[in-house]
Amino acid sequence: MPQHVQGVIAPGRNEPVRVETIVIPDPGPGEAVVKIQACGVCHTDLHYKQGAINDEFPFLLGHEAAGIVESVGEGVTEVEPGDYVILNWRAVCGQCRACRRGRPWYCFATHNAKQKMTLLDGTELSPALGIGAFAEKTLVAAGQCTKVDPAVAPEVAGLLGCGVMAGIGAAINTGNVGRGDTVAVIGCGGVGDAAIVGSRLAGAAKIIAVDIDDRKLAKAKEMGATHTVNSRTSDAVESIRELTGGFGADVVIEAVGRPETYEQAFYARDLAGTVVLVGVPSPEMRLDLPLLDVFGRGGALKSSWYGDCLPSRDFPMLIDLHQQGRIDLAAFVTETVGLGDVEKAFARMHEGDVLRSVVVL
Repeated sequence: MPQHVQGVIAPGRNEPVRVETIVIPDPGPGEAVVKIQACGVCHTDLHYKQGAINDEFPFLLGHEAAGIVESVGEGVTEVEPGDYVILNWRAVCGQCRACRRGRPWYCFATHNAKQKMTLLDGTELSPALGIGAFAEKTLVAAGQCTKVDPAVAPEVAGLLGCGVMAGIGAAINTGNVGRGDTVAVIGCGGVGDAAIVGSRLAGAAKIIAVDIDDRKLAKAKEMGATHTVNSRTSDAVESIRELTGGFGADVVIEAVGRPETYEQAFYARDLAGTVVLVGVPSPEMRLDLPLLDVFGRGGALKSSWYGDCLPSRDFPMLIDLHQQGRIDLAAFVTETVGLGDVEKAFARMHEGDVLRSVVVL
């Protein structure tokens, strides 16, 4: 029988979000219904609300979540009712050309639930990143559920579902940060701070945090940055070069997603260094770089998709590292809120007052 639950929707471009009754269908083949316990308030949800992703309103927001599998559909074998899971938005298919070449983290045919969740009047909802977890329950593809140790609190575990994984993966998986490397991270929100954590975990010798907000720079220092640069008062490129013997960083991670900060990242790297773009740009943004500089500086310009993670491999590993005390995932949680507080959480995020607000159900 379909279930009626409470969820947070974005009804239209830049309209305030509101709590509505959501209809959750029984899971079909390959699907699962998950009882949500916690879901982080991610900047991508704000992008959906603003219409910066697409205009398929109304959206059921939320995607950075952990919870308990309640029921599964026909053919599901990877999870069963009662499993504690983190939801991921890139359920790999196992059949596309990337998967068959042994690179499933690049899967080109990731999938979501085929059925639609709706409002009471039958209006179909577009779940954010195929998840829609600002809700008491949600319907997902079973492959979007990754089992982890239930000993870790859901408000902590769920953050691996997006921002923390994106940042750590940008450093470790995409940037290939290694022992003794110098790293600069431009943009010290949740993703940028996670990139700092990942760089420290990989053994970077010097980690330079760059932001325009001294509050964020102070937090970046707590998360493992060895140096900080306020790019509102100092030239970011020159400062990074000064801190790296005049050369630039081996890896520069851009966690903002703007042309001007990407240009800073491009020129702040050493010759043959790596730039990793993990910040999400909006569709109208354009980049203008001299092609000769692209050629002459060498190295690699990379985009990091979800930290190039493989959830089945990376989520349990990071949970283990947290339990061992080698990374502190709880440090990312600034506050916990209720479903009715999402609009206020967006405002606090926009003002830079929080690293992560987490909706707890």
